[in-house]
Amino acid sequence: QVQLAESGGGFVQSGGSLRLSCAATHGSLSSINFMGWYRRAPGQERELVASISNYGRIKYADSVKGRFTISRDNAKNTVYLQMNSLKPEDTGVYYCNTIIFTVENSFLPWGQGTQVTVSS
Repeated sequence: QVQLAESGGGFVQSGGSLRLSCAATHGSLSSINFMGWYRRAPGQERELVASISNYGRIKYADSVKGRFTISRDNAKNTVYLQMNSLKPEDTGVYYCNTIIFTVENSFLPWGQGTQVTVSS
């Protein structure tokens, strides 16, 4: 099955930017219609912050609208998350995975994620 690996996280100051990458291996990214970026902040549950379909349907969590941009390049088997105007509350571990709508869908195994730390 497809394996996903996140990278690009780091330590930045408030207002800074990062670009995260999610590389799919052992399969085609195009086989996954809806891909999303999730994050898990300290002491909080994992939340979906952005999603994108093969057909360009994009959705963002209210907390990141206007600041984050999700994109995908199926030819490169990569999903990206451009994060601008970062805030301390954006701190967390960021993961990529499929979007789950019903019990017919299932997550791929979660990767280790990539840590994003935003200082004030």
